[in-house]
Amino acid sequence: MATVDPNSVFVTGENPFIRLAAKDGDPNSTDASFWRIIFSPAGPGHVLYVKSELTENRWCIYSDNIAMARWLQATVQGMLNAELADARIPVVDARFAHEGDPRYFWTERVTAHNDEIALTWHDLGAPLLVHTKPNELPNRRYGVCTVLVPAAAARLTRNGVSASGRPWPRDREGHPFSTCCLAFSESWTEAC
Repeated sequence: MATVDPNSVFVTGENPFIRLAAKDGDPNSTDASFWRIIFSPAGPGHVLYVKSELTENRWCIYSDNIAMARWLQATVQGMLNAELADARIPVVDARFAHEGDPRYFWTERVTAHNDEIALTWHDLGAPLLVHTKPNELPNRRYGVCTVLVPAAAARLTRNGVSASGRPWPRDREGHPFSTCCLAFSESWTEAC
């Protein structure tokens, strides 16, 4: 039995996300995708892609490695959300820090010239290991292997103001899931 995935690993790190809505099934009032990259063709770094009423409902990008942020837009993040494939969205220089214990809560902090953003996940559920291969799912040219930790509660603040909406429970192949998750040990692959 083969234990090595035959596809090429091209990025690895973390990608926790927050998707809030006022009512279950409503469009997201906040959509935030945070990345801590350990390895990529554009180097390591951090990036936050966020769209919320706190950003006047437009995408904002914060990063400490603009080349990596743009590379993610051209690859995985642009695949996951086509709006973010637009390289004309400005990237704001930022600093990043985190704290917490992923068994209980986790907070990512982003500090830029005029912004202090905090993303917090809590009331965490049991982790799930998800593994897909490139082109296995429709419109997914990349594969992923990740540990997802669903969060029953999450919040995003910008300069002390909380985004509206809340996470909503989901089911993922018979397992409790959420619209907000920590995504640790995340590696993306492409066909060789």
